[in-house]
Amino acid sequence: MACRGNAFANAGWRRVRIVKLNYLLSILLLPALHCHGAGYPESTIRIIAPFTPGGVTDVLSRELAAKLTQSWKISVVAENRPGAAGIVGTQFVGAAAPDGYTLLLGTNGTNATNAALYAKLPYDPVRDFAPITLVATSYLILLAHPSVPAASVRDLVALAKRQKALLNYGSGGSGSTPHLAAELFKSMAGIDMVHVPYKGGAPALIDLLAGRIDLYFSNTAVAMPHVGSGRVRMIAVTGSRREAAVPNVPTFSESGVPGYEVTSWFGLFAPAKTPPDVVTKLHAEVARIVAQPDTVKHFDNAGLAAASSTPAEFSALVRREIDKWTKVVKAAGIKAD
Repeated sequence: MACRGNAFANAGWRRVRIVKLNYLLSILLLPALHCHGAGYPESTIRIIAPFTPGGVTDVLSRELAAKLTQSWKISVVAENRPGAAGIVGTQFVGAAAPDGYTLLLGTNGTNATNAALYAKLPYDPVRDFAPITLVATSYLILLAHPSVPAASVRDLVALAKRQKALLNYGSGGSGSTPHLAAELFKSMAGIDMVHVPYKGGAPALIDLLAGRIDLYFSNTAVAMPHVGSGRVRMIAVTGSRREAAVPNVPTFSESGVPGYEVTSWFGLFAPAKTPPDVVTKLHAEVARIVAQPDTVKHFDNAGLAAASSTPAEFSALVRREIDKWTKVVKAAGIKAD
């Protein structure tokens, strides 16, 4: 019995020693776990642009990559992974290791409206990503062909309500931002118009200039070269305030559709579960970069306004945009191309 008691005592002592050892190890590991991003970045960072070269996400990702390389003295590269309305590149980042070395230059399309447009989206824009910061925003300008007898939003609404032949508008495809902007306008103004989808914004603008369609929601930078020629008329901007580039053009809210706003936004995301201190470090540096005068000028030349936000503010924006556009898409019965 004594031997058996000693055996139990020895076993108990071993268990106590194991517990104490595990406790000591956990104490020793706490600083390492807390500071897992302390040395970040230590290797190449990739910023994925989910659209083709030459577009806005390409321009922004390359600018950020160059500036981060310069400030952190480490290789930061921009990489295009286009396909399926940005889904290919976005899904790639969502499934990447959450270590801060694979980032996404996402948009209101990839991380908000796609959730409304695609029933089986292969990623969750809320669950699969850690928002870091906004990078830039832009508004659209509603353009009309000079043959349309309307000089303002109020004129357009009155025209649409009284004439039998419906106004038509072009877009770069079903589910594109110009399409959604027009559908929101229709629903808020209580009018109807005919959608004419194109395979991209360029052919839609060409047909507007030729008078084959009546209206088109265009990016500011794309629209400006044609405004001075008199081949198009600017009706209103979709932002909450007037555009600095066209200060004489009113907003929709000023023009009889209060609360109307459509903003194209671009921002930096990391995969979900990326360490908070890595997100914080990325946020601080990118926010500093987009506030630099040369960055602001570079973005302005591309028709963009430099912007930044806290991760929490950016996360809230994504959720609001998903809710907003889900209602518009459902009400209009929009299906993505």
